[in-house]
Amino acid sequence: MAHSASTPRPRAWSGDSLALVAGALVSLSLAPFELWLLGPLAAGLLAWLIADTPPAATARRGWLFGVGLFGAGTSWVYVSIHVYGHAAPWLAGLLTVLFCLGLGLLVALPAYIYARWLRPLPAGQWLGFAVFWVLTEWLRGWLLTGFPWLYLGYAHLDTPLAGWAPIAGVLGIGFVLALTGAVVAQWIRQRRAPRLALALTSLLWLAGPLLSWVEWTAPAPRAPLDIALVQANIPQELKWNPHYYRATLDAYDQLSRALWADSDIVIWPEAAIPGFYQQARDFLAQQARHAADHDATLILGIPWRDGEGVYYNSAVALGAGNGLYHKRRLVPFGEYVPLEHWLRGLIAFFDLPMSNFQSGPALQAPLMAGDVSLSVALCYEIVYPDLVAAGSGADLLLTLSNDAWFGHSIGPHQHFQMARMRALENGRWLVRATGSGVTGIVDHRGQVRASLPQFQTMVLHHQAEIRTGRTPFGLAGSLPLIAVCGVMWGGMASRRWMSDV
Repeated sequence: MAHSASTPRPRAWSGDSLALVAGALVSLSLAPFELWLLGPLAAGLLAWLIADTPPAATARRGWLFGVGLFGAGTSWVYVSIHVYGHAAPWLAGLLTVLFCLGLGLLVALPAYIYARWLRPLPAGQWLGFAVFWVLTEWLRGWLLTGFPWLYLGYAHLDTPLAGWAPIAGVLGIGFVLALTGAVVAQWIRQRRAPRLALALTSLLWLAGPLLSWVEWTAPAPRAPLDIALVQANIPQELKWNPHYYRATLDAYDQLSRALWADSDIVIWPEAAIPGFYQQARDFLAQQARHAADHDATLILGIPWRDGEGVYYNSAVALGAGNGLYHKRRLVPFGEYVPLEHWLRGLIAFFDLPMSNFQSGPALQAPLMAGDVSLSVALCYEIVYPDLVAAGSGADLLLTLSNDAWFGHSIGPHQHFQMARMRALENGRWLVRATGSGVTGIVDHRGQVRASLPQFQTMVLHHQAEIRTGRTPFGLAGSLPLIAVCGVMWGGMASRRWMSDV
């Protein structure tokens, strides 16, 4: 609604520039910077910038916001392409820019929808903006295989909003932050905000700390598990060198020898062995005997080749445990190459080691360590909230990763932060083993109980608690929130309950 005292609108070029800056601010709210107040500030700035722009201009500013978001938050893509993909600096830079420009479109489309069909509704500029935000992040979780990275809510593991995670997940926290930013933006623009908007925003913030007191899950009536995580820190440039293969096996063998007697579970990271399981049978049989002799379980990530020549990125349990898991969500270009008939051979980046995997079945049993069940998420899979929630009935959450691809960048810290959110959402302890860090154990409230520094050869030995019961998010995932947003959209369209606006 127009108002004579409204704040002047920025010119087109300055507004576009501010949209780019607003997107970049989101990355500063996340790990490793942790300036969480910049998150709602960024959302509010975007809400102000697209409050009355035409749909096409709104889409453009949404796209620029996305470019700023991914340009600042996924700079580690350059490291992966240049340092480990052996692309020339100019080519790595070009591919990184194209990557960010393309991902920006995943914000532009919902922004257009917002301007065309949501913003004109009663409460559209604040409640509709929060619905738009959830729609944007939700779409990024599955459209074109999904890229659910840099969600706004990840910054709030240690803020009053953390209590919402076991109910509405990281997207629910994002809803509150977007609503907050939009209400503040409306206050600045109009010198006032609707009473309903202020009441709803205040209620959501005040409820967060109260919800944090709720114990959605309970300790199991058994002793905690003794877990040992092996961080061998094999340099990425040597990992797939066949001349270094034997040295890799020896490193894991030596680091694990002293662990069997004092551990229930010994865990090696994703692709710990740089070769197929079928090639390392003798070595793994030896390790399985060491584990079984002490009633312990060895869990490790290792590539798998079936009898038909199909390759999987997998995890296996040996010794006193059993089970096999094949990764379901693969990383484009890292684990498979889209349009590979055209791209294979063009540059070294399209021929990375083990970049021809197939996806595993949608439904897979957890790994077993004795009578303890572990739901597995390999590397990138841990960033998918609903994928992890589907397996949250297991005793523990387990994620294996090789974050050496990120190098000395912000990527590993973002990845670990997202893993922490999965523990909080599902009320389960989470165990994370990586080749070079960040390796750690996280409790059911998302708090880090123990971790290892990056790029050091070390072992983390710590206890982990088994929890029973399920959180609301663990049972239903993000669908209830999406349904609530749909109801809100319908309610705004009906105009029946918005007389306060």
